[in-house]
Amino acid sequence: MNKESKSEMVRGMFNDIAPTYDRLNHILSLDIDKLWRKRVVRIVRRLGAKHIMDMATGTGDLAIALARKIEGSTIYGADFSSEMLAVAKQKIERLGLSERITLTECNAEDIPLVDEAVDAATVAFGVRNFEHQKEALTEMMRTIKRGGHLVVLEFSNPRFALVRWCYRLYSHYILPAIGRMVSKHATAYTYLPESIDGFASPKEFSALLEEVGFDSIKRKSQSFGIAHIYIAHKA
Repeated sequence: MNKESKSEMVRGMFNDIAPTYDRLNHILSLDIDKLWRKRVVRIVRRLGAKHIMDMATGTGDLAIALARKIEGSTIYGADFSSEMLAVAKQKIERLGLSERITLTECNAEDIPLVDEAVDAATVAFGVRNFEHQKEALTEMMRTIKRGGHLVVLEFSNPRFALVRWCYRLYSHYILPAIGRMVSKHATAYTYLPESIDGFASPKEFSALLEEVGFDSIKRKSQSFGIAHIYIAHKA
């Protein structure tokens, strides 16, 4: 599958499920995703970042949390799904954050920002959807100032056998069934567990970040390894 067809497939899928995405996301995750995002916000706040790019911003949950919790911050939210951005725009306007959060439709491999434009960049559950992850991470690093950071929140496969078995049972069977019923989309919530299975291990993804040029990489396991937060520094 070439880059264009992969991009179009994933974009079309997210456009289709955008109206039900927030409701399903919080239901299917039992709201644990909110806890993980809060931890990302605390990390970014401790890093002292004020100008922040949230790549794969989707419906804007992380961008909104960053703007609300980091005083004086400005957020550049980017995503390749126009329908997800439309939902994000409505939420941002309703909360009165339009002057602090700017939304742009673009691919991670081609970001319309000048070099070293932001103090930090974040990605929550988006790296798996990049067709060329190395190129996307390189492009994101280009936009980060020297001394800045990339903070990634991404799913992973738990190390412990029992947790892994329970998680796979839920993600491969229960989650797709509920997702199809509510979203009316045949494949979106089958794609999710498949994309997690195909994603790099925490060790492998940390190595990719180093290969791109980041250093001082830290990773924090979340909820018995269901997800990880990666913090990478641009020297």
